[in-house]
Amino acid sequence: MSNIKPTIPSGTRDFSPDQAKKRNFIFDTLKKIFELHNFLPIETPAMENLNTLLGKYGDEGDKLIYRILNSGDFLKDLPDELWQTKDAKKWTEYLCDKGMRYDLTVPLARYVVMHRNEINFPFKRYQIQPVWRADRPQKGRYREFYQCDVDIIGTDSLLAEIELISLVDEVFENLQLSITTKINNRKILQGIAFWLHLKDNEFINFTTILDKLDKIGLDGVLDLFKNENWDIEKISKLKELIDFCSNNDNWTEKINYLDSIFKNNEIGIAGLNEVKFIFNNLNSIQLQNKQILDITLARGLNYYTGTIFEVVCDEVPIGSICGGGRYDNLTALFGLDNVSGVGISFGAERIYDVMEKINKFPENIINENKVLIINFGENYLSYCLPILSSMRQANIKVDLYPDDAKIKKQFNYANALNYKYVIIVGEDEIANDEVSIKNMISGEQVKISKNNIISYFKI
Repeated sequence: MSNIKPTIPSGTRDFSPDQAKKRNFIFDTLKKIFELHNFLPIETPAMENLNTLLGKYGDEGDKLIYRILNSGDFLKDLPDELWQTKDAKKWTEYLCDKGMRYDLTVPLARYVVMHRNEINFPFKRYQIQPVWRADRPQKGRYREFYQCDVDIIGTDSLLAEIELISLVDEVFENLQLSITTKINNRKILQGIAFWLHLKDNEFINFTTILDKLDKIGLDGVLDLFKNENWDIEKISKLKELIDFCSNNDNWTEKINYLDSIFKNNEIGIAGLNEVKFIFNNLNSIQLQNKQILDITLARGLNYYTGTIFEVVCDEVPIGSICGGGRYDNLTALFGLDNVSGVGISFGAERIYDVMEKINKFPENIINENKVLIINFGENYLSYCLPILSSMRQANIKVDLYPDDAKIKKQFNYANALNYKYVIIVGEDEIANDEVSIKNMISGEQVKISKNNIISYFKI
């Protein structure tokens, strides 16, 4: 017999029945609101071809993609000169041609291209499935986690962004979480890069560093730019811009400030106009949570081209619990041009952690009106089984204990699994065509006619 203690990989989790019920509450809430907005469900494979995934997330993202080792004699094609090297990247080019999906957006783009003749545009889809990232596990960051995505494909209209922001507000209002939705635009970031006289090939690195602001602070970000050999003038200009916008909650004043520095800056002005449209129209909607313009929000994924979003919980500092944006060129990577899309992804794991920490799950998720029928043996089954069947047909959650065990054991089982009621059927109950029902919370016990069981639990 093996003495190996069973474990799971770091960054993954088991979920007990109570925890799974709470997660399902989140998923069910999301599905309800997604479908209220007429989003349609799809599913894609857990694995994708590596050439589908690589090059879509930037160098940082590519490093976090789990590769799947080819089956069979996977070393036969490895060139002799690679045997003596330790270059893992070159080895994987020969040993792996598939990977675990990193997110749901790139698989969506691949799906749209493959099924474009079956899809009616604009295509509104939702998808709730796990993704995998070879990240360093830490609080709120996992290697396996669920994403819950909604996307609108095939329209340039900024009304799509407004719908997603409205949907986010509805979701977290239903989950009773107070949130802030941060909004920015990649064109504004390009405008800032133009204002700073950055070269085109410096833009991705600029956004990657800027995206670390929440993690390492302004001084840490500026130090990284110093390491990139930025001159004092550039660093001073960026610091002044960030200071102004960080200390000002008024989105119109931020836009006016940016407008004043975006002279002869077409891309920056285009981003400002898009943000103006969104915020002006959000003002006409009765939203319950806060939306802010955050010009430091970068969302360090290469495929975003316009509006970008990020949602943080006001009650628990855990990082973003939702994020996304517009990607005008993603399907072009798979051969389909001129198809714009915008989407947002809900981080179910972090949402779960937040709700667990501040007790936001409804109590009845665990303490349901479940019923257990006590088993007194084979002679009583012909009386109990029809009761079990009729209750289930009436959508009442009920079980019959499977074994003829001591009644104390059966009652302990009912308590441990949070059954609210037990039904007791003995000789007296059968003789009088009735049952005894005990409320496991109050301790109250009543006898009722067998014909009135359904109505008793339906009250």
